[in-house]
Amino acid sequence: MPTVKVERTDDGGFVARNDRGAEVAIGGADGDGVFSPVELLLAALGGCELVTVEPLTAKRDHRLASLAATVHAEKIEPTKLGTVTITYEVELPAGDDEAAEVFAAVARRVHDHYCTVGRALKETTPVEQVLPDLAAHDA
Repeated sequence: MPTVKVERTDDGGFVARNDRGAEVAIGGADGDGVFSPVELLLAALGGCELVTVEPLTAKRDHRLASLAATVHAEKIEPTKLGTVTITYEVELPAGDDEAAEVFAAVARRVHDHYCTVGRALKETTPVEQVLPDLAAHDA
């Protein structure tokens, strides 16, 4: 199962690291050169769909000339998101009359069933918090 460690850096920012050595800087919404936590959530959704759509269309011999997505969230309260919208930008391969149909079918299936991040957002996903027993450190 995926695990990411997030920790404060010496300069007061935050960084998330995975077990494979990748990292991403995290900060507030107004920080330069960093993603906010909500932006990371949106990137996770866009990334999840694209990294699933790409190989599935290519496997069907309809490799898209270009594939991108913009993910936007409506903020309906200070700490609550409303609708999250993923808008695809696609360039079809030249001379491939079936590519549009294949792309649309694959993208719909990925969105509805195969993107783990999207499913976590659409369905109730339990989130548990574990705090250290700080009283034990004082004893």
